[in-house]
Amino acid sequence: MTRPPLPHDFQRPVPAFTVTSTDVPDGGTLAESQVLAGGNVSPQLSWSDFPAETRSFAVTCFDPDAPTGSGWWHWVLFDLPVDTTELPTGAGSGDFEGLPAGAVHARNDYGTKNFGGAAPPPGHGPHRYVFTVHALSVEKLGLDADTSPAAIGGTLGFLAVGRGTVMAEYENE
Repeated sequence: MTRPPLPHDFQRPVPAFTVTSTDVPDGGTLAESQVLAGGNVSPQLSWSDFPAETRSFAVTCFDPDAPTGSGWWHWVLFDLPVDTTELPTGAGSGDFEGLPAGAVHARNDYGTKNFGGAAPPPGHGPHRYVFTVHALSVEKLGLDADTSPAAIGGTLGFLAVGRGTVMAEYENE
């Protein structure tokens, strides 16, 4: 079976920058805490070496392997101030502790405005979870929390000046 393309394969190329996580092992397996039924806690993310023209950031988590025909948006967070270079574990979950003022959580594909953990169908095989930090050319996207994840993703593709990712897999056997 051929795996679907990654989300940024459809967007214009931009320079890559460094994204790391103490919770998501790049190329590894998601922890149970990042699974919907296992904790549903957003991971820690840090970023550096982004382009000088960056004016704000957005963070997304996308599963291109979801059996929907259009993937699955797990996390859509934007309007992060340019001086933000890290989100602590749980910033996108619960009481949003550590989330910078002014940041906007858009609706994910679960219909909630937070991080929604991995939940692939049992027996569907491993799914890839692409956590992306988008460096943007504007301070504010001019969108609200009710804008669809796909529309926000398209907007991020046009306004990105850089992009960094970490990716892990999870399988519900």
